[in-house]
Amino acid sequence: MSQRNDDENYADAHDDYALTPVPENARRGLVGMSAVMLGFTFFAASMWTGGTLGQGLQLWPDLFLVILGGNVILGVYGSLLGYAAAKTSLSTHVLSRYAFGVFGSKLPSFMLALTQIGWFGVGVAMFAYPINKFLGIDNLPLIIGGGIVMTYTVMVGFKAIEWLSIVAVPAILILGVTSVTKAITDTDGGLSTLVQVQPVETITFAVGISLAVGSFISGATLTPDFVRFAKTKRVGVWATIIGFTFGNSLMFIFGAVGATATGLSDISEVLAAQGLLGAGIALLVLNIWTTNDNALYASSLGLRNITGLKRVHLVLAAGVVGTVLSEFLYNNFVGWLVFLSVSLPPIGGVIIGDFYLRCKTEYPSPKTHKFKEINWAAMLAWGLAIGVSVMSPSDGVFSIAPLNAIITAVVIYVPAYKVIYAKDYDQTKQTLA
Repeated sequence: MSQRNDDENYADAHDDYALTPVPENARRGLVGMSAVMLGFTFFAASMWTGGTLGQGLQLWPDLFLVILGGNVILGVYGSLLGYAAAKTSLSTHVLSRYAFGVFGSKLPSFMLALTQIGWFGVGVAMFAYPINKFLGIDNLPLIIGGGIVMTYTVMVGFKAIEWLSIVAVPAILILGVTSVTKAITDTDGGLSTLVQVQPVETITFAVGISLAVGSFISGATLTPDFVRFAKTKRVGVWATIIGFTFGNSLMFIFGAVGATATGLSDISEVLAAQGLLGAGIALLVLNIWTTNDNALYASSLGLRNITGLKRVHLVLAAGVVGTVLSEFLYNNFVGWLVFLSVSLPPIGGVIIGDFYLRCKTEYPSPKTHKFKEINWAAMLAWGLAIGVSVMSPSDGVFSIAPLNAIITAVVIYVPAYKVIYAKDYDQTKQTLA
């Protein structure tokens, strides 16, 4: 029996505990977890979104309110999921088994895995295009080489992602601060001039918030995939807050200030215009590498839940698909954000409703719990939340479609569960009492 347990423990560790709780000896403290979450949110695409916002909103106060509002939403949403992960030490996809059922969880796992493979592809192209544009190296070998290196890191597992983040995060901070400083000093009148620049084509506050939330809602939904390694619930929540509310806000600000100063939304073009091309490319590679590793890692956990195959093989397959499709995804970036902002938030909303409202933050062990095959209450809540998101008005207090989707999923889920599974709900209440 002891030999069998040792074999199972080795298999779980080698698979990075994809479908089992992370054991105590594999968990990390605040520094390691914060580095991973900052590495996740320090993404060039967020700078790109910040650049788009900077061209459509006045820097102060409109842009800063949009950035703050969007990332507070992401931070609260991610923290709720992060607490659940830190308490249970389970990934998003195992948590979704409780909320959606074993077979039912395969659909959200597929959606989340698909989006992360998509982000990986966008990142590979964002790595290749600036080097091609400014140094003249062909795109194809850059895309293939970048895809291979990034995929290999993820095949090693969470430990490699942690060490890469510890190196990359300070370097990215230095680049961002340098870019903002140059934007201010190179502008006549400095910061006072920048904050008075009027956008040529304005976007509404609601559209800005939706872009800010939509740009990383898939990442926030997958918070448990990383925060499950936190030593304590407090570490998990603080690492999530640092990553989304602080880290993602910085990326938006770096992109927005550069765009306001130069009139360019593409971060690589901004850095080139500021004379930071050499250092910019080197640090941009680190920026993309850290987030791409997190995206590919998360996609492998989703595919593991769907197929039951070994994580390392799924990483390789997902990396190949993301690399092959990278140019298409890069050229359809805005459409990808719209897709994310509609379909993914309700998944986290259902998990939040199940964990906090139905089960009062107490989940039984996945080894002993008898999961439903499909939780139809979850499916109903998800479908209705997507509908509410699509029908959200373009202006006004109810115009932030991703937030509408999350709230709708949370609010609908428990009443739907009570109606569909009345007997089961009563037994759950007695068990938790």
